[in-house]
Amino acid sequence: MTALGLMSGTSLDGIDVALLVTDGEDLVERGPAATYPYRPDQQALLHDALREAAALQRREARPGILAAAEEALTDWHAEAVERFIAAHGLALKGIDAIGFHGQTVLHRPERRLTVQLGLGQRLARRLGRPVVYDMRAADVAAGGQGAPLVPVYHRALAARLKERPVAFLNIGGVANMTWIGRAGELVAFDTGPGNALINDWCERHMDVSMDRDGALAASGKVDSAVLGQLLKSNFFSTAAPKSLDRNAFDATLVDGLTPADGAATLTRFTAAAVAASAALVPEAPRLWVACGGGRLNPTLMRDLRSLLQAPVILAEEAGFNGDSMEAEAWAYLAVRCLRGLPITFPGTTGAPQPLSGGRVAAPDP
Repeated sequence: MTALGLMSGTSLDGIDVALLVTDGEDLVERGPAATYPYRPDQQALLHDALREAAALQRREARPGILAAAEEALTDWHAEAVERFIAAHGLALKGIDAIGFHGQTVLHRPERRLTVQLGLGQRLARRLGRPVVYDMRAADVAAGGQGAPLVPVYHRALAARLKERPVAFLNIGGVANMTWIGRAGELVAFDTGPGNALINDWCERHMDVSMDRDGALAASGKVDSAVLGQLLKSNFFSTAAPKSLDRNAFDATLVDGLTPADGAATLTRFTAAAVAASAALVPEAPRLWVACGGGRLNPTLMRDLRSLLQAPVILAEEAGFNGDSMEAEAWAYLAVRCLRGLPITFPGTTGAPQPLSGGRVAAPDP
């Protein structure tokens, strides 16, 4: 099947679109990919939605600004698909399925509650193609963490790598890892913060959306005492699988630091959280493959390489696209959902058994 994957991550930086030809199993032929950055007003709306969602008690509720944000987000995704199709000389009728992640605004699996904004039927109607969406809900309803969902795609990609065990490290707003064992065993979980705390810090103190090239962190010094306090979170000693909400960590501990020292400390926090995760897998990885936006932060990559006990390479060094991997995964997962194949597993989300998931929105006839 030819599928499009659409991803809008917790970093709130834009919409990733990727084309994949796949059977949802071993066959993976990667096509073009693109990112469509959010404008400042779009980011502001999503930040407002995140704040509004913090009080949600029911996953279907859309009080206040959430309903308008969900409609707008869906339309932005439709526009991104239309731009992508036009830019790459494709035809919508040649797309068999669209995997639509939506925007996670609340993730509380301990309450069996996860909320991804995104109107699958609205998107299917506008684009005229089947849309698979809301892929986390079935896993959470069954008692799983609902995240991460990308590991089964990581395993398909890892077929070209000789190292085992190998770990894929995805650094988005939240960071997560997939451990793939010698016989293809999967263990996956969120490791801790990714870019979100650093981005929020830069937004508050420098009026910029990110620490571009890790320059601010590189100019500062890590406050060891503050870092030690951040690492005391019970999350890091909790056994996998486990997952996080974007706002799970209290960054006020950093508030007394200079902008540069705060950025340096939060960057090291992300790396130290990944290093702590290495103690939670059955065997130490022999190779780490970094993907997601965080891999473009040289200061973060330096910290990771200093703390981890195995080589850390960029996704591109392994022949992959570190920007589009999650969008590719959503295309892959859409095909698996349509074929009734599992997308979550006991070792990745803590689900009671391998589970399929997702809702399918058919276009109007």
